[in-house]
Amino acid sequence: MIPVSVVIIVKNGIEHIEACLKSLALFDEIVVYDNGSVDGTVEVCQKFKNVTLVEGEFFGFGPTKNHAVSLAKHKWVFSLDSDEIVTEALVEEIRSLSLDEEKVYAVKRDNYYGKRVIRCCGWENDYVLRLFCKEKVQFNHKQVHEGLVLNGAGTEKLQHSLKHFSFKSAEELIHKMQQYSTLYALENKGRKKSSSLKAFGRALFSFVKNYIFQKGFLYGYEGLIISVSNANGVFYKYIKLLEENRK
Repeated sequence: MIPVSVVIIVKNGIEHIEACLKSLALFDEIVVYDNGSVDGTVEVCQKFKNVTLVEGEFFGFGPTKNHAVSLAKHKWVFSLDSDEIVTEALVEEIRSLSLDEEKVYAVKRDNYYGKRVIRCCGWENDYVLRLFCKEKVQFNHKQVHEGLVLNGAGTEKLQHSLKHFSFKSAEELIHKMQQYSTLYALENKGRKKSSSLKAFGRALFSFVKNYIFQKGFLYGYEGLIISVSNANGVFYKYIKLLEENRK
């Protein structure tokens, strides 16, 4: 096996962090970068011998992930979120790979709302670029919706998936919407224009896209609340940007 460091940034991830770390028992190094947890996350991480716990500030998702990656001792990095649990099949697949530095490896996520896997509203066919050589590839500097800068590297999809426990309640959807919309507004202040009409139009389009074209209506309560939440997120990111531009 080519050595791989797992890198996780977390804040108040007590609900899933233990299961997440247990699923990574075969990796010799897990770097957990905690930015201000007060719910017992730190104490859970300290129980695992293969975890290197670092506590520090949050600089936005892209910059924070780059900082956390820089702390890993191996050049190959598997970037993970604290609410993601890796299946045994995916672990074995990663351990068996002949890793190519000119490639970035994509993993499919099975996204859950509560205990139900959601395959609508854009949550289906969710491939994320997560396994890469840090000497070749880095995250961009976006505050939210960060991504990898490939620098010419190709991509390859892995066969097995991970479980992503996205949300379990409307409260969690609203909290994430508030966080992401605020970061979007701050990042784009003075760089992008916004208006109340634009906010309403983009939000309406988002709802129709998620609920009708991406078949949210087939998932009953879950499909409706996800579609409405996504539309709210779009609406408020443009309203907040409008307000930031007016300051």
